[in-house]
Amino acid sequence: MGATAAQSLLGRQFLVTQKRGQWVPSNIAPYVLATVHPSSILRAEDEKSRQEEFSKFVEDLKPVASLIQQRKAA
Repeated sequence: MGATAAQSLLGRQFLVTQKRGQWVPSNIAPYVLATVHPSSILRAEDEKSRQEEFSKFVEDLKPVASLIQQRKAA
């Protein structure tokens, strides 16, 4: 989730920049992962920055892919 959604659900003190790519303890769902909103990638200032941000976003989501694979195997 992006910063606005994260702060709505997890409290104003929550900073996506500090927790991105990490599982976040929460009462709202069994699994909550912090990441940037995908539209922020499009707002990067140039193509190189967009590619870097996209790569970071993919890295952020790898724990989700891993969890899905683990649950499929169970």
